[in-house]
Amino acid sequence: MSILILGATGFIGSAVTAKLAAEGHQVIGLGREPARAALKMPRARWLKADLAGMTRSQDWQGALDGQQVVINCAGALQDGLSDDLTATQERAMFALYEAVRERELLIVQISAETEGAGSDLPFLDTKRRADAALAASGVRHVILRPALVLGRNAHGGSALLRALAAFPLVVPLAFADSPVMTVALDDVASAVSAAVQGTLPSGSDIALGSDGGLTLKDLVLLHRNWLGLLPAPVFAVPLPVARPVTWLADLAGRLGWRSPLRSTALAVISGGVRIRRQPGTDQRLLSAAETLAAAPSGVQDLWFARLYLLKAPIIVTLALFWVVSGLAPFLGFEAARGHFATFLPDRPASIMLAVTCLADIALGLAVLFRPWARRALLGMLLLTLIYLLAATFAEPALWLDPLGPLVKVVPSMLLTLAALAILDER
Repeated sequence: MSILILGATGFIGSAVTAKLAAEGHQVIGLGREPARAALKMPRARWLKADLAGMTRSQDWQGALDGQQVVINCAGALQDGLSDDLTATQERAMFALYEAVRERELLIVQISAETEGAGSDLPFLDTKRRADAALAASGVRHVILRPALVLGRNAHGGSALLRALAAFPLVVPLAFADSPVMTVALDDVASAVSAAVQGTLPSGSDIALGSDGGLTLKDLVLLHRNWLGLLPAPVFAVPLPVARPVTWLADLAGRLGWRSPLRSTALAVISGGVRIRRQPGTDQRLLSAAETLAAAPSGVQDLWFARLYLLKAPIIVTLALFWVVSGLAPFLGFEAARGHFATFLPDRPASIMLAVTCLADIALGLAVLFRPWARRALLGMLLLTLIYLLAATFAEPALWLDPLGPLVKVVPSMLLTLAALAILDER
């Protein structure tokens, strides 16, 4: 079959794409940035598109030509600079259903349990309206509602589980006793395959979750064992302490960073991750313990878990370092200008100092915006190298000062390289 997969570069979408391609289907993956996915999965064909811009039925015509199945794996946790929930999860889906109405197509929708804690939030509210519209559209469809998805790789909530599990000395948790149902990523992909093959009848609305009676605390400690770390006590984080963290994460979301610590996640986990509908497949679903045991962890998993929560402090530290470095010379302008005055007249030296200071401030602010972060980090490295070469030529004696401006720049370069190394989200 020819199958169009929306969100094919994501955590669930990439697994579904790989499985269906391995089964011999002609798979077309649609995503905002498919270049890397195309290298990893050359058997699929790739389309670059943003669902937020596909809110009219005519926007879908080219992508749907020749397709027999559309699988929607796309989604977002919360509105932000990089995501528009209403456009992506609701209006684009309404347009898709309208475009499909005159075609003999099957839509497989990866949704979620939309009732319970957080059900009034845009994340679940837009999914609920899209699901209802699909059910009423007359289009052949299957809706799958996975619980918390665990796989060999990790993203979003599953990545946060690993990061919390690797916390040194103590494991900090809010809502530690909230029940959490899980489902293996492979089981989700198998359910999608069953829907494509017709094993699941049209109109099915199926929950996917293994009810092992786990709490959030149990699940995090299970991941700690999987990582090969010694047991650690769990510290119950009070809600007043957790809320400022979510506020900062929400602010980061407005700047384009997709943190799993945002307020939507806190609201959902407060009531637990549970499937209220009865599972509708005969497939036995793997438990969380079985899912992890099927893929023993390696040192790369431990590195990822330990670095995950350090990403934000690294970015913020770099931003502050560059902004402060740009502002400080203005407080002692004459002394700072002296470095340029060794090889430039007074006025050009003043201009050069002002330009470099403003460049430092601009880079420090730019790195906070996710769409500009990579270019800002590369700009930091380039500007730092220029500074080092110029200073070495003009005042080589600065290298002899162990706390001087040249020596102190080296750690900042290493921190910049570390930020580049962990910048990618998937």
